[in-house]
Amino acid sequence: MAAAHSGPLQLYVAQTNAIGLGFENHSQGVATVSQLAEAAGRLAIALFDNLEGAGLGAAKDFCLVALGGLGRGVLFPYSDIDLLFLCADRRVEERHQEHIAELCRTMWDLQLRVSPTTRTLDECSHLHRDNLEFNIALLDSRFLTGDATLFARLHDQIIPQLVARERSELVQNLSDMTRQRHQRNGNTIFHLEPSIKDVPGGLRDYNVSYWLALIQSLTQSRDWPPAESLLLTQIGPEPGRAFEFFAATRCFLHYRHGRDNNLLTYELQDEAAALSIGAGAEERLETADWMRNYFRHARCIQRMTTHFLEDMPPARSSLYSLYEGWRSRLSNAEFSVVRGRIYLRQPAALNSAAAVLDLFEFVARHGLPISREAETQSASALAQSHGSWTQFPGLWLQFCRILVLPFAAQALRGMHEAGLLSAFFPEFEAIDSLVIRDFYHRYTVDEHSLMAIDNLARLHQPETDVERRYQEILSALQQPELLFFALLFHDVGKGMATGDHVQGSVQALQAAMARMNVDGPEREAVRFLIASHLEMSSTLLRRDIFDPETVREFARKVGSQQSLKMLTLLTYADFKSVNPEALTPWKAETLWQLYAATTNHLNRSLDDDRLSKDSFPPEQAATALGLLNEVLALLDTAADAAALRKFLAGLPARYLKMHSPAEIAQHYVMAQWMETGSASVKVVKVRDLYRLTVVTADRPQLFAAIAGAIAAWGMNIVKANAFSNSAGVVLDTFHFSDRFNTLDLNPSERTRFEHSLIEVIEGSASLATLMASRPAGNPAARQKVKVQTRIWMDNELSSHSTLLEVVAQDRPGLLHDLNSAISQAGCNIEVALIDTEGQSAIDVFYLTSEGEKLLAEKQDELQQALVLAAETGQKKV
Repeated sequence: MAAAHSGPLQLYVAQTNAIGLGFENHSQGVATVSQLAEAAGRLAIALFDNLEGAGLGAAKDFCLVALGGLGRGVLFPYSDIDLLFLCADRRVEERHQEHIAELCRTMWDLQLRVSPTTRTLDECSHLHRDNLEFNIALLDSRFLTGDATLFARLHDQIIPQLVARERSELVQNLSDMTRQRHQRNGNTIFHLEPSIKDVPGGLRDYNVSYWLALIQSLTQSRDWPPAESLLLTQIGPEPGRAFEFFAATRCFLHYRHGRDNNLLTYELQDEAAALSIGAGAEERLETADWMRNYFRHARCIQRMTTHFLEDMPPARSSLYSLYEGWRSRLSNAEFSVVRGRIYLRQPAALNSAAAVLDLFEFVARHGLPISREAETQSASALAQSHGSWTQFPGLWLQFCRILVLPFAAQALRGMHEAGLLSAFFPEFEAIDSLVIRDFYHRYTVDEHSLMAIDNLARLHQPETDVERRYQEILSALQQPELLFFALLFHDVGKGMATGDHVQGSVQALQAAMARMNVDGPEREAVRFLIASHLEMSSTLLRRDIFDPETVREFARKVGSQQSLKMLTLLTYADFKSVNPEALTPWKAETLWQLYAATTNHLNRSLDDDRLSKDSFPPEQAATALGLLNEVLALLDTAADAAALRKFLAGLPARYLKMHSPAEIAQHYVMAQWMETGSASVKVVKVRDLYRLTVVTADRPQLFAAIAGAIAAWGMNIVKANAFSNSAGVVLDTFHFSDRFNTLDLNPSERTRFEHSLIEVIEGSASLATLMASRPAGNPAARQKVKVQTRIWMDNELSSHSTLLEVVAQDRPGLLHDLNSAISQAGCNIEVALIDTEGQSAIDVFYLTSEGEKLLAEKQDELQQALVLAAETGQKKV
């Protein structure tokens, strides 16, 4: 380190250490970033002035300029230090090349992330279409040292002229980059572990809004507005408070990570909440409450950025201009549509609850955003209402009109973001930005409810065969508004201290509907949907839907076809809105099967419960004969009805309902290939899952061995079924996902996988050895949410089996451990239903022991073994 530089460097190190300690003590984000920017600026000035001994602070035609965060006076602990070496011309640049290199080397030696740029004054006056980011960076330019006159020419003349001349392209570039970044981040602020700089509603969006506001101001006046009041005068104080929160949070993340890492992990959310980072609270916050603050601030920044982007739409073709012109024809006596946004023809007329609802009915009808002016006027009307909107006499009828329109979710989301939805329904405030931390729910509770409404409305324009199925149900509803209202309220209870969110939601609904004087039948229909909104999902995931007892009990709870239709659609929308992967093709199909079976039962056309083990009874003869003929038509001519009848003998009726004739024919052929003591195995890809079919002779712990082998290959079992016929032939079917894309990327591995399974089943390979070599997961990630093991058994819900439900911490090999415990207890698995919700494994088994339901003593023995199997495995992880 050169002696001339040692003093400034030592001072900088001392200052930044003190600033870091100050943040640890007080967590003041804005003060910290300001102090860091000041310290870095002073260091750069000192190093610049000390170059060549005499110093360059008074140099002609050469100056040092801060860009980026340093230019705005905002520098985070490990962010880049952006410096511009501004030269009057190329000769000056050549003369100072070594000076620039020396200064940068000195700062790099101190492990500072310096990003230097050298430009002439003329280069700064042109639009760099291959590097528009540089032109945007000039908006943050701030003089540090050197030739002040040179900087004044840049700041006071060149940049304002450039912005005025190239405004459209600068704005276009900013808008396009922002929209692309939003798309990369899912176009949502709701992320379990957000990277708070780049996600929608993050710090980058705050900067984009500032730049767009600055461009607008420079274009209009050619004068630089005060930076600290630029957004305040245009938007209000809320974005400033959001920035204070994000500044503190990003400082916290940088100091904890020790680098420029902006990922807000689960662990750091807990720590930030405990320290009340950015919250300004004296007491420790619960993590969910702290994250609620995060999402509210992110929503504020996202709304601000959205307003600016809507003011500056992306470049479009002439066809788009025609489309915009067509949309302008949607204008009526109350509202005008200009550039795709809704404006008030008479702003003063928006002064009542009815007028505000008219505005959002227009949004719901046409799918257009309201202007900032309309939003401001709505807020003003709300402020003057003094809480009277909850008693608005026409609320129910007018709100129902909004709910059934194509863009209802967009209207409701706009109302919610502006604080208007809770003005009509204060109960909804309980779930505003409420976080459920279970690694299964991707979105806050309020966003989940609005997405459910959106996903249901999208069925009006189905794109897939699955959506077309559910669209047919939706089109048959007599009062669809009741279903949409139920979706809005179905999870409100999660924000209430009732302990049972379903009961809390029902209580909130009753209060709201009583206030609106809703008729008894309509009120009861919505109450039923909310009170029962978990019934259908629980039934299809936790019960054997091919067991007539299951269908009969579910049909009894539903009661009518209209209730069934609405509950099916509510379950569909609820599933689809949990996270993007929640409604798998299998779940969508199973939901439809439960709907169809219940419809048949309500129509009194359900098939008989079970087939006879030895022969088909007379009442099933016609059905059985038709099935035999269909299967025989697919088989080789050597096959005959007697052999097929022998294979089917003893299989439950649910087997025939679950499988097509082609699948039954395949199972029969596999059974013929199977030799004594051997196994027949086949793996096929079915949509997004793999289906494994195993046909072999029954033996102890067979199901557990298969489950263990699948887990050892790194696969995740999502569904399983077990059948056996009178001859002791077992037919097990597993559906699994390929977590590591082993089979997807290496098709040849499918054969090796099948051989490996056969070796384990036949006992020629050690399952323990295979499981020891299984792909390693991430134990830390699996333990982010602790799941308490719960075991529940019931002998009344099935006519032939004991129902066992196990909830435990999900982990590789869990299903194998549970099945081993079941087998060692002398129990046989008739049906297995496997499901995961985030960190929770929820596995349901239909069990028998010696062909009968489990006695109480056997249940107690099994429960102890299952708890040990689940929790011992957790300790191993």
